[in-house]
Amino acid sequence: MEASLEDKYYKLKTCLASMGSALVAYSGGVDSTLLLAVGSEALGDSLLAVTVDSPVHPRAMMEMASKMAARCKVEHMVIKTDELTDENFTSNPPERCYLCKHARFSKLVDIATREGISEVLDGTQMGDTGDYRPGMEAASELSVRSPLLETEFYKFEVRALSRELGLATWNMPAGTCLATRVPYGQTITREKIATIDQGEDFLTDLGLKDVRLRFYDNGTARIEVNPAGIPLLASDGIRERVVQKMKSLGFTYVAADLAGYRTGALNEVLGGQ
Repeated sequence: MEASLEDKYYKLKTCLASMGSALVAYSGGVDSTLLLAVGSEALGDSLLAVTVDSPVHPRAMMEMASKMAARCKVEHMVIKTDELTDENFTSNPPERCYLCKHARFSKLVDIATREGISEVLDGTQMGDTGDYRPGMEAASELSVRSPLLETEFYKFEVRALSRELGLATWNMPAGTCLATRVPYGQTITREKIATIDQGEDFLTDLGLKDVRLRFYDNGTARIEVNPAGIPLLASDGIRERVVQKMKSLGFTYVAADLAGYRTGALNEVLGGQ
């Protein structure tokens, strides 16, 4: 019989309490915020949140991380990284996420070792296992644990429990590294990342949900939104504003993806990986 949300909540809290102390790789997103909130209940002052401040992260996520760590009453450390100085990363190979996660998790493991913290945790949940996620390999290599995965939480359950606990992130759109908007093999630059961040903020402010602005080197902006939002994106008035904004950001062509937003859209070219 499928475990109830209450049962999974208890199981997660018990799992975290058994660790004695933990460091959470904290992005400010839906999954890691639930992990942080329940971790705070289970471990109290023996929990540390560490957020990576990087140019490839949306600025709004950094603000949310700071706000929610304070709300959960968890000590919050911010460390700066700049993946855009690493040619292995900016050349944008399919294993880009692995390279980034391995470097980041290594830093977090070092912090945990220095502070005498037992475990390093991330917010991976069951829904993350159905796509190409090389970052999960890096976590496994460095013994980073994923309690939401261990206790079999799916995304809808993460949102449901977050809502019950009064977490403002419960209905927050999925947020990911901005480098995921650049097709594999096309160079990631500081200018592209800034353009993507600005463009997605604009689209979100129009009321569109699950926004992804894919940046192609041929001058094309390919916009993905929640399928229910496609009529709004294509509507008179909004369509013209979007085209004007994208042109002002330097794009020549502006395309709406009729398939809508889906996780890992740029992984579709990888086939069997």
